[in-house]
Amino acid sequence: MEHVVQETNPLAVLLELGRRVRHAASVRELEFIAVNDSHQLVPYRQAALWSSRQGIASLSGVIQVEANVPYAQWLAKACRHLADNAPAVARVDAASLPEPLGTEWAEWLPRHALWLGLADDSDEGGRAPADGGLLLARDLPWTDREQALLAEWADIWRHAWQSRQVPARWPWGRHKAQVAEARRRWWRSTPLRWTLAGVLIAMLPVRLSVLAPGELVPAHPAVIRAPLEGVIDTFHVQPNQEVNQGQPLFGFDEALIQSRLEVARQALATAETEYRQTMQQALLDPKSKAQLAVLTGKIEEKRTEVVFITDQLSRARVLAPRDGIALFDDPSEWIGRPVTVGERIMRIATPGDVEVEAWVPLADAIPLEEAAALSLYLNASPLDPVQANLRYLAHDAVQRPDGSYAYRLRARLAEPTGHRVGLKGSAKLRGRWVPLAYWMLRRPLASIRTTIGW
Repeated sequence: MEHVVQETNPLAVLLELGRRVRHAASVRELEFIAVNDSHQLVPYRQAALWSSRQGIASLSGVIQVEANVPYAQWLAKACRHLADNAPAVARVDAASLPEPLGTEWAEWLPRHALWLGLADDSDEGGRAPADGGLLLARDLPWTDREQALLAEWADIWRHAWQSRQVPARWPWGRHKAQVAEARRRWWRSTPLRWTLAGVLIAMLPVRLSVLAPGELVPAHPAVIRAPLEGVIDTFHVQPNQEVNQGQPLFGFDEALIQSRLEVARQALATAETEYRQTMQQALLDPKSKAQLAVLTGKIEEKRTEVVFITDQLSRARVLAPRDGIALFDDPSEWIGRPVTVGERIMRIATPGDVEVEAWVPLADAIPLEEAAALSLYLNASPLDPVQANLRYLAHDAVQRPDGSYAYRLRARLAEPTGHRVGLKGSAKLRGRWVPLAYWMLRRPLASIRTTIGW
């Protein structure tokens, strides 16, 4: 790269280079001019631009600097030492570096080099702080004329370079106008705008809501329970059939009850016959009078048993207590099945007397106001939600058929609905107003707190 200097006016070259750095489009173009086009002023073989922020910023004849190669690492250490110890403009060689670095000079650089420190404008001591520097190396010694010309060129280039840097800190006295301008335009910062937008979105008020499985159930049904122990023999109605008050619903097997009634009647007749025989004997035998009281009690016992079984026989046919719709499972599941006293067989629901029943999971038991709004999205009609208002929410959780625990909830319908009883869906419960961030993080925070106990 080193050759004989052409007979050109160095001041004209200096002016041309100054014009180019003033109109450079980027810092990268400035760095390229420093290490490559400086050769138009003074010939050299190698050039390196060092910055305290990024190390070796640019090398002559190289498009991209590899910071991890041994040459770049050694050169960065050498430039750091020169920036801290050498004057702003100085001729340097292997002796200018400490022993570990100086011994490797001949391996990486020619014998003679010129250090042009990029000192800050506030530097008045003639020594460059660790901002940066331009190192030029060649085989021939540097002359005073070349050193002065390059020093002037480095000052011009430094001014253009530092004007494009973002200073680590600004002295208030010198950069008061820039600080004031930055304060006036702080709100134009894109990251700040995104941050403020995120905070505003997170603070948007939304209704705290949860989803729970729900269904339409009778509000005030008449529950039909087994009046006696026995086996159901027949059903006189079908599921979802309209019934009238006094209409037979189902009946028990009466054969067993009839046989028990016949046995009871025969026992009663036997007791009465025995009583009459003993009464006749008492007329002749005074000892027989003592047995009359015992036989009288036995007759009353048998008579009571007959009355009880007769009442059971009358209750073997269950009648509808009021008008409504019979709600129960498949009759074939009940016929021939033994039931106990009090076991629920069916319900009689009044048409239109419907409300919502939902099961709120333990993790979703949010505070609900009195008569809180509720929407039931039925699986059969998801686009036509049923609106309701909270009637009560159980204080104690109960076990559901699937084994989970939940709070039972009942809600009155806001207006009549055409959907039938038994349809299931998802109930959406609405609580108080909360920030959007709380609405999104409520379940994750609860899970974290349950897991780590914080």
